[in-house]
Amino acid sequence: MTAKWLLLTTLTLMAWAAPLAPAAAQEAAKRTLSVSATGTVTAEPNIAVVTMGVLTEAKTARAALSANTEAMGALIDELVAQAIAKKDLQTSNFSVQPRYVYPKRSSDGLQRPPRVVGYTVSNQLTAIVRNLDSLGEVLDKAVSTGSNQIQGLRFSIDKPGPLRDEARKRAVSQAVARAKLLAEAAGVTLGPIMTMSESGGVRPPQPVARGRAFAAEAAAAPVPVARGEQELSATVNITWALQ
Repeated sequence: MTAKWLLLTTLTLMAWAAPLAPAAAQEAAKRTLSVSATGTVTAEPNIAVVTMGVLTEAKTARAALSANTEAMGALIDELVAQAIAKKDLQTSNFSVQPRYVYPKRSSDGLQRPPRVVGYTVSNQLTAIVRNLDSLGEVLDKAVSTGSNQIQGLRFSIDKPGPLRDEARKRAVSQAVARAKLLAEAAGVTLGPIMTMSESGGVRPPQPVARGRAFAAEAAAAPVPVARGEQELSATVNITWALQ
């Protein structure tokens, strides 16, 4: 048996086996199990984010702005007096807008142009209230001081990182338990994890129960509010090889 013959035989066997390798790999890749699971954590919120402000009207923009500046300064001073740190106060919107009057169409069918009859100044402030026990009083004092705009109130969790990690752990545990159950029911054995991902990231805290709406008018007692609970969730996708 010559060396040339041995070389030709080896090359022939390699060429015959080469197409089988990808096919075998593809066949093995088909034997997988993919599971998605969502883990949730429920916690009580510890901060509230409130958007409030002052809306003033006057015949001139200067007069409207002066009145607004005075009222807004008093509002900020009151919020600071309510133990809200200056770093937790941020102007979120400011606008100066003319107010128009649109005359009726004249008898000859002509439409006269609108005329300016005054100006409106709006200044809105977003405040983070960290002491939720004082939230009702903060809202009451804000309205009493001069805030005539409260656009929204939402509760949140100041440092959700550890809670989000716990939601991730619960999602993985649920995925593993579900995969084992499915594999046992199908009569197969789970192999190593091939891929793992988190779909859509982690959802921000979602309200579980809505708080009561608060009145826009000042009252003798603090405004009643209900903080409820918040839910954080994480979704994972895991693929196992099947043995």
